Amino acid sequence: MRTVFFISDRTGITAEALGNSLLTQFPEIEFKRVNLAFIDSLKKAKTVANLIQEASQTDGQPALIFSTQVSNEYQKLLENSGGIIFDLFETFISKMEKTLDAKSSHEMGLSHGIGNKNTYSGRIDSINFALNNDDGVNTKNYESADIILTGVSRSGKTPTCLFLALQYGIYAANYPLIEEDLN
Repeated sequence: MRTVFFISDRTGITAEALGNSLLTQFPEIEFKRVNLAFIDSLKKAKTVANLIQEASQTDGQPALIFSTQVSNEYQKLLENSGGIIFDLFETFISKMEKTLDAKSSHEMGLSHGIGNKNTYSGRIDSINFALNNDDGVNTKNYESADIILTGVSRSGKTPTCLFLALQYGIYAANYPLIEEDLN
């Protein structure tokens, strides 16, 4: 078994998704997966580097590291941990900087909308809208909805509305169909 670390200064979703996608190409190898999100301080990065060293020693082979660390300082600690690192940002950022003839910001959290306050606020507003207009509780706001989902009870309307709000900032409401609505 080989230990694989998915490391990020934020949620780790990108590192985990791309890393797992790549690992599926090796179905004959068993991996022990370790997700480490919000590694956003020197102390946390040092702790992670120690975990990688320990795993590499225990396994008798270098751990694999899929990283979306933005901080060069934290990334260097990971590189010196004895594992084999796959820097998912640097792989693309340096080529993009050349292509776009511009320097990247190297700011943490931008892909989740936190770096852009308007995007972040829009998502929060859309989540609040979905929660306040759930299950036909507040039909007077339907005019403001981007979409209104209808369906029978327990058909997944609420989680779908929350997904649309969280991922896309869509103002989604839902209405449960009941027997009286169908007569």
